[in-house]
Amino acid sequence: MKTSVEMIEITINSKELKFQTDSVLFSPKAVDKGTLAMLSVVDFRPGEKVLDLGCGYGVVGIFAAKMIGQENVIMCDISSQAVKCSRENAVLNGVPEITVLESNGFAQITDRDFTLILSNPPYHADFSVPKYFIEEGYKRLKLGGKLVMVTKRLEWYKRKFISVFGGVKIFRVDGYYVFMGEKRCKNRVSRRKE
Repeated sequence: MKTSVEMIEITINSKELKFQTDSVLFSPKAVDKGTLAMLSVVDFRPGEKVLDLGCGYGVVGIFAAKMIGQENVIMCDISSQAVKCSRENAVLNGVPEITVLESNGFAQITDRDFTLILSNPPYHADFSVPKYFIEEGYKRLKLGGKLVMVTKRLEWYKRKFISVFGGVKIFRVDGYYVFMGEKRCKNRVSRRKE
């Protein structure tokens, strides 16, 4: 299968960014509006530790690195092509030290002290991937950490966030729903399964 490469230039919150993409990756011709909606509600603060879960060609993680430092960001994706593009884009944007891993969800992620996990999951298929991202994401956050996810669907995600986190903030931005769950107690998920 022949792929085509695109170059995207965009300014997000006064940060000028460039992304080389590939036609086999999600949203190869322009940064996805859902991703931009999610970034519009996240406040990156010094000292944050961020995981870009399902990073694609790297928009979220690279933007985070520009805001809080590349040493504070881990990016992962199941696609080797996404990982390759993310690494190249990290260099292109002056943050070459970001950790970028090929990982099926959290499989290669050992850290359990993230303050922010950000994801634009595949929501056109069944709910198995976002279910895993939400349940496992909760376990990978430190107390006070937040999982932020963007989708076009409301009810299932709202119920799932509430069942795992005990509550959820929902932002409606440009036709998307951005969900933000905060970890407020240590063992909520494990207690629910007992």
